[in-house]
Amino acid sequence: MHPTPGLGLLLAGLLVVKGFPEHKPSPNGEVSKGKQTAQELARRNTEFGFRLFKKLASTEPHGNIFFSPLSLSTAFSMLSLGAQDSTLEEIQRAFCFHDMPDKELHEGFHYLIQELNQQNQDLKLDLSNILFIDRGLQPRQKFMTDVKSLYNADTIPTDFHNLEATQKQINDYVHQKTHGKISNLIKRIDSGTVMLLINYIYFRARWKHEFDPKQTREEDFMLGQNKSVKVPMMFQGGMFKVGYDNQLSCTVLEMPYQKDFMAMFILPDVGKVEAVEEAMVTKVMLKWKKMITERVVDVFMPKFTITGTYNLKKLFSHLGITKIFEEHGDLTRISPHRSLKVGEAIHKANLRLDEKGSEGAAGTGAQTLPMEKPEEVRFNRTFLMMICQEKTSSVLFLGKITNPAGS
Repeated sequence: MHPTPGLGLLLAGLLVVKGFPEHKPSPNGEVSKGKQTAQELARRNTEFGFRLFKKLASTEPHGNIFFSPLSLSTAFSMLSLGAQDSTLEEIQRAFCFHDMPDKELHEGFHYLIQELNQQNQDLKLDLSNILFIDRGLQPRQKFMTDVKSLYNADTIPTDFHNLEATQKQINDYVHQKTHGKISNLIKRIDSGTVMLLINYIYFRARWKHEFDPKQTREEDFMLGQNKSVKVPMMFQGGMFKVGYDNQLSCTVLEMPYQKDFMAMFILPDVGKVEAVEEAMVTKVMLKWKKMITERVVDVFMPKFTITGTYNLKKLFSHLGITKIFEEHGDLTRISPHRSLKVGEAIHKANLRLDEKGSEGAAGTGAQTLPMEKPEEVRFNRTFLMMICQEKTSSVLFLGKITNPAGS
């Protein structure tokens, strides 16, 4: 019995948080339908992101978490173009795509990709898909056309008989596309692999109001159980949206980037982290958005770099996705004459959060503040964070920082 040829799915996310983007209007005012669909898709994507976040938090209660729900959803939505029957249903259920017409689903992602991919001196955001396909696979032309037209995916003919050379080719490609920030994404390729799907999101941005590096001081970050670690703690005073959720016992702070993006930081009271994690759903996020108001705030934020790397094959089995990784899964809309499965699925996301703006960018200067006593928000213990785009309500990244000095 011949082994089932494998597909590989590798997802990489990189976020260099220094600030945020310039926005391109849709051509000819073609906004409403595409925008509405994208916003509905973003809502579902956020629900999926929170479900995955809770699963990660339950399996790694004391570890850092960082991933891109948008990157994951985009990759599996594209893969669903090739799936049928129960294999397709598993993807639809896990990613909250159920009861959404296929046409709207894929056109919604097309809109999101077009809207999010942008670049200027304050921002670079690149959400991309690449298919490395064995020269002997001969996938359906419709699948190839759809992944290109809807997901802007590049297809690269590859010789999977030479696994060492192919691994180097793919790692070099991702290294180049993420400007050297993500290296050695693939550790090994299983023999029998005939296609690798790479999805990555690269994001470099600038704060609307930058931190002054001269104000950064070494301080303690509490790890729990009377343990702490020294971290460089940034400081700035300014007008920010902030509020306190009495029901969940947490402080919520929103910090803007240059244009259409923002970071939301959630600081649970001591002993309340698990309760906040358990409560995180889209309607709670919307409640926080309505609750916060602009005030004078002294913000103390650790400077850090973290990386999240996840084996999705193992992780997604807890979310009900199994058939796509098994020999009896149905991916015949990719290739009707080959029995295919996803052999590997890796997601890697990286976050650097510091004071500065983009390389060579001028500082934004100090804010003019009203004469009122500032509220202090000091992120010196476990906190949660989201990076979002306002226009489409998309959550690009979700994270939990338990140790800024850890990986």
